[in-house]
Amino acid sequence: MPMKWTDTLDIAIELADNSPDVDPLTIAFPQLMEMVMALENFSDDPEHCGERILEAIQMAWIEERE
Repeated sequence: MPMKWTDTLDIAIELADNSPDVDPLTIAFPQLMEMVMALENFSDDPEHCGERILEAIQMAWIEERE
């Protein structure tokens, strides 16, 4: 089942698994958005993404790394 923007935890897990050497605090939101859209199981409209969603993904990614 494809991930959507609202699947923040699943997205964070995928990002942590795919980019273990990347510090999510160093990623700008435009780059984070590109990384999410490049995930194999991700399928959603970029227009449905906003700063709050990207913040939630970033925070979940930080927690996933800890």
